[in-house]
Amino acid sequence: MKLLVAMTAAAVPLLAQLPEVDSIMSRVAVNQAKSYDARKEYVYTQKQFLRMMRASGKLAREEHREYTVVPQLRNTKRKLVSFDGRYQTKGVFTSFTKPGYHYKGLDLDADLLDSISDDLTNSGDSQNGIANNLFPLTYHQQLKYDFTLKDRETFKGRPVYRVKFQPKKTGFSAGAAMWKGEALIDADEFQPLFVSTSMAVKLPLIVKTLLGTNIKGLGFSVSYEKFGDVWFPVSYGGEFQIRGVFLYQRTMSVSLANSDFKHVDVNSTVAYAMDDKDKDKD
Repeated sequence: MKLLVAMTAAAVPLLAQLPEVDSIMSRVAVNQAKSYDARKEYVYTQKQFLRMMRASGKLAREEHREYTVVPQLRNTKRKLVSFDGRYQTKGVFTSFTKPGYHYKGLDLDADLLDSISDDLTNSGDSQNGIANNLFPLTYHQQLKYDFTLKDRETFKGRPVYRVKFQPKKTGFSAGAAMWKGEALIDADEFQPLFVSTSMAVKLPLIVKTLLGTNIKGLGFSVSYEKFGDVWFPVSYGGEFQIRGVFLYQRTMSVSLANSDFKHVDVNSTVAYAMDDKDKDKD
């Protein structure tokens, strides 16, 4: 009994030293905004690996993509520099060399995989391409969540705060928060080092019943590192199962890695983006 009392007494000063979670997340929101602004002076390489497996466990389709990425003030420009894909039908593997390739008139795998790549890694309102609502760290996303400070610990040699988050109880809607998870926040710089999420809400029963669609295990994780004075997401991934109409079932995985970060002159970045835009018009 005396030992328990002593341990409790020793723990109280440590708990008292932890800051309020609202203070932590406020500083994170400010630093997220600063990072977004600083990233526009960098270009980097992004490699994607996308895979779809059938319910039998056999490969349906996979793609390797490599992009040159140029962050802009409020979004991201990227240019495909290499691509390699293959699909399997009746035990035969066939290669293809461009995104969105259809091997038959109706190719759900092609449409879905291309959509996943675009939706999850090329978000129009994100400066790193990753949809902002997946990881609720910016000011506006934080308004939708409740945060709880779980502990202070060490991660990869750095002191971090482990923060748990979940949606505020506002019910299911298109604009509501959909994720729950944990974030490891650097205790010195108040930047995220690692964030993991999973779906906090279930698809409405009417969607599953009328459309025959369900998603299981949907969740993602992202790691961040510092280059110079700027923090970037360096790896991102997730895996989930989908069941759709016509007995369509797939296990999908998405893996992304960012590297070769290079600081560039702002004018050259703008010129690159304008040149890309002109090519799209041709």
